[in-house]
Amino acid sequence: MKKGKKGKKKQKKNNFSNIRRNRLTIFTVLLCFAFGLLAISLIKTIFLDGKVYQAKLLSLTDKIVEGPSAPRGRIYDRNYNLLVDNQLVPTIYYEKDKSRSTKDEIELAYYASQHISLDLSKLTIQMTKDFYLLLYPEIGESKITEEERQLLEYRKITSSMIYQYKIDRITEEDLAVLQEEDRKAAYLYSLMNTGYSYEGKIIKSKDVTESEVAFIAEHQEEMPGFSVRSNWDRVYLYGDTFRSILGTVSSIEQGLPYESKEEYLQKGYALTDRVGLSYLEKQYESILKGQKEKYRVVSNHKTELIQEAVRGNDIVLTIDITLQQEVDRILSEELLKAKKEPNTDLFNRSFVVIQQPYTGEILAMSGKQVILENGTYVVTDYTPGVVTSPMTPGSVVKGASMLVGYNTGAVKIGQYQLDECVKIAGTPKKCSHETLGMINDITALAQSSNVYQFKIAMKVGGANYVYGAPLQINPDAFEIYRTTLREFGLGIKTGIDLPVESVGYIGTKTDPGLLLDLAMGQYDTYTPIQLSQYINTFASNGSRYQPHLLKEVYKSSNTAELGELDYRVEPVLQNKVNTRQEYLDRIQLGFREVLISGTGRGIVNLDFRPAGKTGTSESFLDTDGDGIIDTESVSNAFVGYMPYEDPVMSIAVTSPDVENPNTRYSYHSYVNRRIAKNVINKYFELYPME
Repeated sequence: MKKGKKGKKKQKKNNFSNIRRNRLTIFTVLLCFAFGLLAISLIKTIFLDGKVYQAKLLSLTDKIVEGPSAPRGRIYDRNYNLLVDNQLVPTIYYEKDKSRSTKDEIELAYYASQHISLDLSKLTIQMTKDFYLLLYPEIGESKITEEERQLLEYRKITSSMIYQYKIDRITEEDLAVLQEEDRKAAYLYSLMNTGYSYEGKIIKSKDVTESEVAFIAEHQEEMPGFSVRSNWDRVYLYGDTFRSILGTVSSIEQGLPYESKEEYLQKGYALTDRVGLSYLEKQYESILKGQKEKYRVVSNHKTELIQEAVRGNDIVLTIDITLQQEVDRILSEELLKAKKEPNTDLFNRSFVVIQQPYTGEILAMSGKQVILENGTYVVTDYTPGVVTSPMTPGSVVKGASMLVGYNTGAVKIGQYQLDECVKIAGTPKKCSHETLGMINDITALAQSSNVYQFKIAMKVGGANYVYGAPLQINPDAFEIYRTTLREFGLGIKTGIDLPVESVGYIGTKTDPGLLLDLAMGQYDTYTPIQLSQYINTFASNGSRYQPHLLKEVYKSSNTAELGELDYRVEPVLQNKVNTRQEYLDRIQLGFREVLISGTGRGIVNLDFRPAGKTGTSESFLDTDGDGIIDTESVSNAFVGYMPYEDPVMSIAVTSPDVENPNTRYSYHSYVNRRIAKNVINKYFELYPME
């Protein structure tokens, strides 16, 4: 029995061996078949597709490098006056070469630095010490202890740490051996070795002289790697006019701004690319940037041009530069004049925005500020404040407040109400600027009645008003008002095509008295561009159009003329005011009366058939910069459009802090009225009515 069992086991073992041999045979056949297919494919690749794959392989080994940033697109005004152009400037570059040793580059730096004028104020201690170690390596080695060498050998510290020890231990006494020519060479050597090896190094981009250009051209053998190329700088043909809004561009040396470097790199930019840093240059970077020239590195860092540089596309703005110049001039003159008047110690800035109804095109926008320099007031540009500097608007918003009353049924067209002071328990009396008696809605707008708006607001809030008693209102009334205000662009961003825009301050408290303040423009704050969009919405009969500065884009041209039109910006309707036409008509009638017989009488020549609204507000300032509001002031605003039946322009003029009410002077400055009057007159001088 035991023997039988052994026989069975032996037989079983033989069976397993046979299976393994069979499997091995099958695997061998399959492997041979696979190798056969691979061989056929290889033969095909070598003999049939060889050229194709060879080309692909070569393309992978090619290195494509780009030249410096191409010139940007030009900027024009709406009448095709050239505002911003490019000016070619010579720039000295250095190209590294693998065959050039460190010793060769040091000698080259000494030679070239004697013939290229450099700004040594940019020479840093680090640059100086780096160069010192190249000149005196033995002294650098003497700065390292035997213990540190052992630590390096045992990989307890790194070679970069050793180098830093050397740098740290170089003394001022050590560096005293360096002469002027050594420092020049140190700075130039540093410039020659900054950035990637395959990129051209910018040695000098400003104030390159004709003699420097000539010397480099005539001494190529003595200065291998040095060359002069044409770069560009922005040129502003109208000087400082609209300069701040046109924006800035990074310098050749600066390249990509550090704070947004990663964003640009992800878009395919190089670290050395010049980009728009602010306002329109930044807003329209993708349009204005050019296409850089491209080179293929063929051998030993030699290159061949494969794509020429192409200037960026040109843009046309909505701005009329002539009108803009006049607005700037008027603002400057009136601000200086106002500072000679009493009671204007807090006043220092004014703003003007002119839009075109039904398109949102901005024809002019300007802000000016006065500052005291050496005892004399001088005017500086503050145009960015148009989108960033909010103020309490005052009564100019009463048109929207009246509309809230109509929409909610709190007041009816033609309704009379008694203009009398309102008193809420625990608060001072709230009155109009004068007692107006029984007045209707038109008179309330024309004479800027606060009380009329108070009574509307109390009804909107569901209040039961009793003189001197506490007032209870529904907090939802704040949102009812702000919903309508937002439909006119107040309390939200207008969407103007600039990279920055302030919303202003939107109050969060819901005290009953604050609702009354909101209704007469004494709570929330708005920017000049928001007030411009507000009145422009009335001018366009309840259509809120996005304000914009870009009008047209033209494809790049190699000539002085504009190229092919790429696209024209169409008006963007953001919303229609949710109301009835008869309500808009009624408010517009009130706005007309403001300038005929009301608070705005005399501001605008009635021949222009104007409509508009004035505003005076109480503002509060932090005059000593400690973060605490400590001073009361008075601000002025004016918004309007003309002609009222078919408006061609709307205007917003604001002057914060025109008066200090807590002085012995009773003088009221009319600087805002004068600015509005003079700007409107100039507009119709440039664009006469038919």
